[in-house]
Amino acid sequence: MDLRAATGEGIDRAWDLDTLAVHAGAEPDETTGAVSPPIVQTSTYRQDAVAVPRGGYEYARTQNPTRERLERAVAALEGGTHGIAFASGSATTAVLAELAAPGEEVVVGDDVYGGTYRYFERVARPRGVDARYVDLASGAAEALASALTPRTRLVWLETPTNPLLKVIDIAAVAEAVGGHAGARGRRPILVVDNTFASPAGQVPLALGADIVFHSATKYLGGHSDVVNGVAVTSDEEVAARLRFLQNAIGAVPGPMDCWLVLRGIRTLAVRLERHTENATTVARFLAARDDVEIVRYPGLADGPHGHPQAALAARQMRLAGGMVSFVPRAGGRHGRTARDRAIAICEGTRIFTLAESLGGVESLIEVPAVMTHASVADSPLAVPEALIRLSVGIESARDLVADLRQAIDEA
Repeated sequence: MDLRAATGEGIDRAWDLDTLAVHAGAEPDETTGAVSPPIVQTSTYRQDAVAVPRGGYEYARTQNPTRERLERAVAALEGGTHGIAFASGSATTAVLAELAAPGEEVVVGDDVYGGTYRYFERVARPRGVDARYVDLASGAAEALASALTPRTRLVWLETPTNPLLKVIDIAAVAEAVGGHAGARGRRPILVVDNTFASPAGQVPLALGADIVFHSATKYLGGHSDVVNGVAVTSDEEVAARLRFLQNAIGAVPGPMDCWLVLRGIRTLAVRLERHTENATTVARFLAARDDVEIVRYPGLADGPHGHPQAALAARQMRLAGGMVSFVPRAGGRHGRTARDRAIAICEGTRIFTLAESLGGVESLIEVPAVMTHASVADSPLAVPEALIRLSVGIESARDLVADLRQAIDEA
């Protein structure tokens, strides 16, 4: 039987995301009817004759049925036609950056994951691709009017951003980019990193993005047990180039990794609802404390810590997600600096685990300046040294608040 018979033809793209998350890419096995899709753990395939591969399958770097299920699933959730999976979010970043050639440039939002900045500065720039960093959250059209040049090949942003949780108007960026002739005399390609929101939170392609991508390690996988990345586009030319690069560079995920992300996606919608509910409770708790200087959460609309782009977040996002950032005030019972209090808080929690990464069912806490964003230290993108980033999990909100309260009180 042709293993490509399971092409998702039974999936209706008009279904709500909650339904798509359960069924897209997880159609029953075409051979046995198994409800849990099989893991096709192979490196190569028997051919029916010389240069006549069965169903088109030749070698697992190029094609794997389990990987194809994952690619199909994420494409469906993002409303795109092509999904392309990679070994990690960083591998996805590296391949997408290959769309820009030496002599061309990338306009990047001024708050991004430290590894993204590291790649553009220490890998892309030495090979001749320049990156320019622009605040896209404070008037995207005005910022891009002066940032875009005839050499601009890509416009690259995160929203919400990592770790300051700025919210960027994707539609406004797409409109600004659409009227510009960049590298090769063409409109720049708009790339949106949707890791913090997930497709359960927002759908950038529907707002004008050309490519959306994820570190699927995070909310898509959801259980902190896999490393994976996925890009989605509906642009046929871009998709063909990314497929070529996926095979040529070879940074592809193994079938077990793809299966783990597929399993995680099936509960994505309900998980993100709980992440959002808990994060809202945590953000409100932090905002009510006199010894917390700054709170950033896109779902916090009112009060002195109301998010400056809360109205945009409400329009653009289905759910605000589980990421919260805050800065404690200096002082506390030990008279510490804000930085030292931040470290003490992160080392004093019991439910929140001191660890990098995000988007899992468990709650995590970290100091980005010396952990996930050490790469941007002493740069224009450096983050506040006392900033704490929370990935709020799906535990009891009451327990999470109690854990933070005791840690902050003791810091």
